[in-house]
Amino acid sequence: MGDKIWLPCPVLLLATLFSVLLPGAAGFTPSLDSDFTFTLPAGQKECFYQPMPLKASLEIEYQVLDGAGLDIDFHLASPEGRTLVFEQRKSDGVHTVETEDGDYMFCFDNTFSTISEKVIFFELILDNMGEQEHEQEDWKKYITGTDMLDMKLEDILDSTIKIGFSEDVQLRVHLGIHQQYQGQTKQKWSYPDSA
Repeated sequence: MGDKIWLPCPVLLLATLFSVLLPGAAGFTPSLDSDFTFTLPAGQKECFYQPMPLKASLEIEYQVLDGAGLDIDFHLASPEGRTLVFEQRKSDGVHTVETEDGDYMFCFDNTFSTISEKVIFFELILDNMGEQEHEQEDWKKYITGTDMLDMKLEDILDSTIKIGFSEDVQLRVHLGIHQQYQGQTKQKWSYPDSA
């Protein structure tokens, strides 16, 4: 414990595809979010770091799910180390800050507890991620909504043809085996004409 844990920004591709497939939503800035649940042992403190660009929005929501008292100390610090939020013995909280460029630190502290571990859930919601908005605009230059739909329909058609071909081949093999077996059975039980 106590090691720095870097949280990667969630996958941008999904946010990009969302705005391409739903052009009406393209006017809104996509929110990138991720969540995490972990167990914090008694007497321990765990800190996480999230890199953020200038003038974005960072929202942290947390909740103690299990453990005596359902409480935890929470600390949020700016890239310069300035304390933005400090809460003691809270069971949940939601905090939003407009960001500066740098790594934000948030810590969950269970050092006041000598016996009880805590199960903690937290979610990060990142809005107005400047660089990623620019990357989203770059995607729009190359793929239009109908092109994306055509590509998806083509993929579905290809996989359907492959499945159909595969089923056809399997059916023919089974039919051939059945006919061969039937022919062999007729030969075994054929009786000579009695005349």
